[in-house]
Amino acid sequence: MEQAANAPGTLAEEVNGAGTTQETTAAKEAAETGKRKSDEPVEPETSGRGKRRRGAGRKKLRPGERYIPPPQKRNSGVSFCQEHFSETSYYFEGGLRKVRPYYFDFKTYCKGRWIGKSLLEVFKSEFRAESVEYYQRAAKEGRIRLNDTPVEDLSVVLRNNDLMRNTVHRHEPPVVGKPLKVLVDDGEVLVVDKPASIPVHPCGRFRHNTVIFILGKEQGISELHTVHRLDRLTSGVLLFARTLETSKKLDQLVRDRQLEKEYVCRVEGEFPEGELICEEPILVVSFKIGLCRVDSKGKECRTVFQRLSFNGKNSVVRCLPLTGRTHQIRVHLQYLGFPILNDPIYGSSAWGPHRGKGGLVGKSNEELLQALVEEHQSQESLHLLDIPDDGIGIVKEAEENKTSEPEKSGESHRAPTDVCGGNEKLDTCVPTGCRSSSETVNEVSQGCADSNSTSLQESQSNLSIQSNGNQTEATDSTQSTPTGTRDHLCSECKLVRPDPTEKELIMYLHALRYKGPDFEYSTCLPDWAKEDWVEAD
Repeated sequence: MEQAANAPGTLAEEVNGAGTTQETTAAKEAAETGKRKSDEPVEPETSGRGKRRRGAGRKKLRPGERYIPPPQKRNSGVSFCQEHFSETSYYFEGGLRKVRPYYFDFKTYCKGRWIGKSLLEVFKSEFRAESVEYYQRAAKEGRIRLNDTPVEDLSVVLRNNDLMRNTVHRHEPPVVGKPLKVLVDDGEVLVVDKPASIPVHPCGRFRHNTVIFILGKEQGISELHTVHRLDRLTSGVLLFARTLETSKKLDQLVRDRQLEKEYVCRVEGEFPEGELICEEPILVVSFKIGLCRVDSKGKECRTVFQRLSFNGKNSVVRCLPLTGRTHQIRVHLQYLGFPILNDPIYGSSAWGPHRGKGGLVGKSNEELLQALVEEHQSQESLHLLDIPDDGIGIVKEAEENKTSEPEKSGESHRAPTDVCGGNEKLDTCVPTGCRSSSETVNEVSQGCADSNSTSLQESQSNLSIQSNGNQTEATDSTQSTPTGTRDHLCSECKLVRPDPTEKELIMYLHALRYKGPDFEYSTCLPDWAKEDWVEAD
């Protein structure tokens, strides 16, 4: 919506005609300079004939009434830049890439359901990532602002268009320390070999530990256009367009299904020899974690499988997703009874004794989500689902998202709205703050993580929450807050969490090859896909 509001040549400009020429010029100048229109000085009208300029005056306030400025239209041309990259720095430890904790502003406009409620009421009901006492202390220290004014008293009643800003001490999960290898950079496309565990773009708890930020911070590569993305735990070929023209060309290939995708994975058991085709429809259960299942009410899809090798315990399988749905490869393999060897979702026992083979689950969507959350809670591995440590809101979400979603694509896709590990069709929409193929991926409105989390609750609940099961004594294999980056209000700073193992950060699914009419990009087989590979204990 913000992008549409800033688009040149809108209907409103055509209707207003000459009377809006000055405003149109100002908007264009603002776009060129990277400023918002509302940041420009407002001059009074010199002629009584013209329209009064927006924002030139305010209505008189009644006694005790707060002034609420109109919503600001953010310039869609702003990109990630050195200012964003300099928010913090990386350090490497135990084979992991880590981000030093840093301060970050999460922002959101007042939602309709909050109007008429006090800040305290909203924090109690929706911002459960921290205690009420934390928010009261944060307010006293000026970390909670309403329309850029510090709020010390949380009893203030929210009104429409109130802009809430919360400064938090942000901790990002570690990812594998392998470098991003650039396979092709010819001025038209950039192709990288993405290591497992690294999200493509800022989302959820991740911002600096993402492909976009690593490329910008370490290699000075920016102004990229998204073509597709890979799941956080998936590795392999990842394409970006360097120019708008190339982006549109690749988009059209996707729409026309002329882009061939080949994946390789390692599954449990002895996969049948020969070609095996699965055409079971897939339905989305949870958009938040990208959870799907085979269901007759789902959308049609088709995946071709072929066994490459079998080592006596598990098989390497070649996968060709001919249509695109969320987690298509993973769901179809689960349905066939051969889940990916270390798939944290579709290999889970939460699916029942047969783990979803043949579509037999015996649970409602709500019961399935609850079982999945409980299993990962008991194993202290909720981070693998990209959800908060207490699983707040996941089961409730199943009741709110019973409708099907737009067509999605294999295990590679554009970024979904609220999922870091879901899968979406290559030519569908991207989340607010990250550009579509006709725009650069580097757009930021106070940071892409701010935009990906549409409310303070969603933003904060994506941060790790204190959990007794996750507290450990400091050892050489645990991650603690580096000296000099601690915050006295931050509950995460008081915890020492075990570092994830490489096995936890890698799923045996790899994007091996992407091929079009006049190009082909591929990577080498990962070690775990080699015929003589043996799983380490």
